[in-house]
Amino acid sequence: MPGPGDRGGKKEKPKDARGTLLRILSYLADYKWLVVLLCICALVSNAGNLIGPKLAGNAISEAEAGVGKVRFDRVFYYAKWMLLVYVGSNLLSFIVSLGMMRVSRHAARKMRDDVFDKLMRLPVGFFDRNQAGDIISRVSYDIDVVSTSLSTDVVQIVTSLVTVLGSFLMMILISPIMVLTMLITIPISIFYTGYMGKRTRPLYAKRSAAYGKMNGFVEEMFSGQKTILAYAYEDGVCSQFDVINHGAADAYHMADRLGATVGPSIGFITDLGLALIGMVGALLYFGRLVTLGQISSFVLYSRKFSGPINEIANIVNEIYSALAAAERVFRLLDEPEELHDIYRAEELTNVEGNVTMDHVSFGYLPGKTILHDFSLRADAGKMIAIVGATGAGKTTIINLLMRFYDVDEGEILVDGKPIRSVTRDSLRRSYAMVLQDTWVFNGTIFDNIAYGKEGATMEEVVAAAKAAHIHNYIMRLPKGYQTMIGEDGGNISKGQKQLLTIARAMLYDTRMLILDEATSNVDTNTERKVQKAMRNLMKDKTCFVIAHRLSTIQNADNILVVDHGDVVEQGVHEELMAKKGYYYKLYASQFE
Repeated sequence: MPGPGDRGGKKEKPKDARGTLLRILSYLADYKWLVVLLCICALVSNAGNLIGPKLAGNAISEAEAGVGKVRFDRVFYYAKWMLLVYVGSNLLSFIVSLGMMRVSRHAARKMRDDVFDKLMRLPVGFFDRNQAGDIISRVSYDIDVVSTSLSTDVVQIVTSLVTVLGSFLMMILISPIMVLTMLITIPISIFYTGYMGKRTRPLYAKRSAAYGKMNGFVEEMFSGQKTILAYAYEDGVCSQFDVINHGAADAYHMADRLGATVGPSIGFITDLGLALIGMVGALLYFGRLVTLGQISSFVLYSRKFSGPINEIANIVNEIYSALAAAERVFRLLDEPEELHDIYRAEELTNVEGNVTMDHVSFGYLPGKTILHDFSLRADAGKMIAIVGATGAGKTTIINLLMRFYDVDEGEILVDGKPIRSVTRDSLRRSYAMVLQDTWVFNGTIFDNIAYGKEGATMEEVVAAAKAAHIHNYIMRLPKGYQTMIGEDGGNISKGQKQLLTIARAMLYDTRMLILDEATSNVDTNTERKVQKAMRNLMKDKTCFVIAHRLSTIQNADNILVVDHGDVVEQGVHEELMAKKGYYYKLYASQFE
């Protein structure tokens, strides 16, 4: 059985490593001159490190003369400059590290801003298809991986190339013959690094996907913790998590296990090359073709030459890990956004509240139609109730009214205007909405009620709370309307959260209202009071009410009975009961 999160990141290797790398580097554009300066400092630092072996060789050559012939002033001269060069080089290297940490932090912040802005522009369908935990994993873990790579790898690669070229040039100047011995091990290192890179890259992509899956499962389980405890299913959840966690740990282990072999393997090849250099250098020394100082300098330069190759072999794993993580982020950034408003789309203003759905057909997936030739007419100020069995298409109607999805066929009109001809923002601002799944945020009760109306006054908030029958409860709290609500309303009951969201909708100045099981979490007595208050407050406003409890919609001006995407009956309560059809059976099943 597939585990949660299987809909998340695909387990595939980066398709365009070069394009992904260029997109990552584009986030450094705001700091391009600082990056250039840091690169120059890094180059100067590496140049100093390249001078050091030459100075060391000169000092050894001066000491090679033997006892009584050594010019200590010259030895100390070279040693002094070698110390100054190495101190200066490492100081510059430290400055470069600090600078790149700042740049990478900026890039990560900008990338997170882009991702969050993108999430706000994505259609509802994206969130229906992807788990919240997987999305959070891209915003946090994947961007952190990219940021870490930027702070350490970008300058390191550039300077490593300079070090390799500079060391190679210095070795040629010292002894072309000894350079020939390195031609045996260098191709082996390059071939091995490329081969291992191809093997590790898909493993890092798989690791990122596995972490997204695990985060999705954890987020899902935490949100349903009370249900888990109610069904005493803790052991089952732990077993499921153990399987998913084991898979994530295996993915991490496989990637790192293979990646960990690269550095030591390259180190072995490098050490083999040093042994060959030592053998050839000894032969040349006995033939008086090179001095001890030159051999020492050559060995140090060979270490400078092979060191960056080892570093590149090590950081190539980090780079491929960053590329895999970045592609997951960029796939999100490349997701199609909600369709733009048509050219010269109107602002929906002075709304009266006349809504028409004219022969609408719609399906979430191609070939699977949910609503079939559906028609609805809601006159301004009327209450339209939509009832039916689970899966009949009730919530789909609301999704289409709010234009979370566009219809496949037919048309939806507000005050005679096709909703595709008006801006989405103005259409959605014309509705107030209360859902069965309540949403409150970490803030004061006042802030939560006033959320939908900018500049709402305390008097307006209190009036809405009174109408929603939650004012008395609020006033019993220690700080009244300034009481803080915990994250997701954890410190208030579900019914109280429902009343807060109802008060929020009452405060929102709209001509149309959508209630999707809006009173499902309040008791019957409170529900009747809220219904009466809402009818008084929403007078002359068009209301769409989805309800399973049919007692709450008996006073509706029109009741649509929906079954498998079709309106099978409609009328007022008394008419539908008299027909003794589908509605009658639904009503009777609740009041047997």
